[in-house]
Amino acid sequence: MSLSRRQVAAVGISAVPLALAFSGSAHARGRRALYIAGDSTAAQKYSDAAPETGWGMALPFFLRRDLAVANHAVNGRSSKSFIDEGRLDAVLSAIRPGDFLLIQFGHNDAKKEDPARYTEPWTTYQDHLRRYVDGARARGARPVLATSVERRRFDSAGKALPTHGEYPAAMRALAAEEGVALLDIQALSIARWQELGVEETKKYFNWTATEQDNTHFNPPGAIEVARLVAKELLRTRVLGPRDVRRLDERIPESWITWPQAAV
Repeated sequence: MSLSRRQVAAVGISAVPLALAFSGSAHARGRRALYIAGDSTAAQKYSDAAPETGWGMALPFFLRRDLAVANHAVNGRSSKSFIDEGRLDAVLSAIRPGDFLLIQFGHNDAKKEDPARYTEPWTTYQDHLRRYVDGARARGARPVLATSVERRRFDSAGKALPTHGEYPAAMRALAAEEGVALLDIQALSIARWQELGVEETKKYFNWTATEQDNTHFNPPGAIEVARLVAKELLRTRVLGPRDVRRLDERIPESWITWPQAAV
């Protein structure tokens, strides 16, 4: 996906130290952790990016308190570049038996002009996703695949349009082949954007006085997508009823906070 100047700057900020510290303390108390490997739509945002919000920032509001979220998602990454930069290795060095690894890539895998990120849906994309799946399973953790959340795009008749090409289908096929739980966030989100319509969806994306961003979310959008993720985790029986909360409750936007970026 295209990056603004502040998003490009954020690409250089590693999410690994924050995520490792969080998950480490969770394990010290004997808690399970849900790790997120993904891109900017899920990533932790910092004060210089507000009100932009990754859905991973809102996911803890829908999970029980003793299920920690270790968000390793980073702006601009694809299934390939996340691995090449050593980020999957960092996750796998921290993950423990009984934990979960939620994998969402596809936005940046489609960047044909960038060989550092590009993967082909039915070959290299699936090959890279298998490395996440196999790595989690080898450590006794449960992998969970999530198709990419949809962008905000409508045709002239107001029909919400898919933007991810063959990547969601390739992930669905891989999930079936490997017996991995699939959260079909692409299908659920495009249906939600269609329900909301052209104008109402602007309230969920990072539309400001200076920016019209149809890919990244503001707090309401991040909360909405996190709710979809939590409901899918329950529906697919990755989590049980006692693991989730507030699935149908209003979550105040004020619960979202943006910490200062690490120096």
